[in-house]
Amino acid sequence: MLDFQQLEPQIPNHQTQNIEIEHINTQLYQHFADKFCIEDVLNRKIVSFQANKLKPIYRWYKYKEAFSASLVEYLLDKYIIESGKILDPFAGSGTTLFAASNIGLNADGIELLSIGKEIINTRLILEQEFTVDDFTKILYWSKNCPWEKSKTQQNIQEIKITTGAYPQETLNEIQKYISAYQEENCRVKQVLQFALLCVLEAISYTRKDGQYLRWDYRSSRQQGNIPFNKGEILSFKQAISIKIREILADIQTGSQQGELFPSKTKQGGIRLFTGSSLDIMPQLPNSYYDVILTSPPYCNRYDYTRTYALELALLGVGQEEIVNLRQQMLSCTVENRPKDLLAINSQWSNAILATDQQKLLQAILQYLEEQKSKNN
Repeated sequence: MLDFQQLEPQIPNHQTQNIEIEHINTQLYQHFADKFCIEDVLNRKIVSFQANKLKPIYRWYKYKEAFSASLVEYLLDKYIIESGKILDPFAGSGTTLFAASNIGLNADGIELLSIGKEIINTRLILEQEFTVDDFTKILYWSKNCPWEKSKTQQNIQEIKITTGAYPQETLNEIQKYISAYQEENCRVKQVLQFALLCVLEAISYTRKDGQYLRWDYRSSRQQGNIPFNKGEILSFKQAISIKIREILADIQTGSQQGELFPSKTKQGGIRLFTGSSLDIMPQLPNSYYDVILTSPPYCNRYDYTRTYALELALLGVGQEEIVNLRQQMLSCTVENRPKDLLAINSQWSNAILATDQQKLLQAILQYLEEQKSKNN
């Protein structure tokens, strides 16, 4: 006797799961439909780093994962946030902190990645400690390129992923430049090091591409099926001179008036906590902040230690530290196990319970786990 059910086309399990996910998603969308509001002003340019590319000060370092200062300003204005204290637990390059400070808000940030800390600390030095004499010294470097006369070189840290990243002549220039700025005071040294961090990609064989570094065909690295050509690779002198002049141009007006970064309004204070937000946030007092504005880690295992490998190596982060840093960063994502989170802070139990009961999230996670097991 025929089993007619066997004659019916069988829908693969992954398709059934996709249908279920789409169904739950539709239900949620319909439930919250009256809460959605289309804001035409929030286009790709304003919510990404693109709006910072030509914005003085923010343009110095191309931190592509950042949102724009314009977005922070828009949100603070829209919700009439004119006083209080703001927190960004994933501070990145400090966009939230400085945009909030510019309107008089006190801002705290937490950042684990050392390149983010360098960007924030350099700007704080420029805004709060830099003198006219310091400005004059940076101007001297821009015009006279004193590193070219240096007879010593300071070797820079290399990790596995950065070996062979620069033409040999460029590497020699970098090491002479580092050796030369050791003679300057701590403020000038910080700014000169920051300028170097800003140009590493431009003078290297690499280009940041998603969560990877792409290697130019002129490097000694093995190429894929289609060799990559990143185009012009700037000489060290050309790149660093352009960057220093850009920094000087953005602070020129203030220095001529006897103060750097003059402001029409009272600046809010900025504090930076260095480390993992998972470790630092439980130590912060309850009900201490009026606003939390941040861009949390995505659910895509984004490896910033690879993307910013050149910068981390120059800052002295070694191979073992890279591995530990990568693990710390992944621990800040939704992939962290509940028991590990509760070991840090038992008060997170309600948040974990809420995610466990979120049907759409759990359906997606189940689908991903099954796909992962199949690939293994």
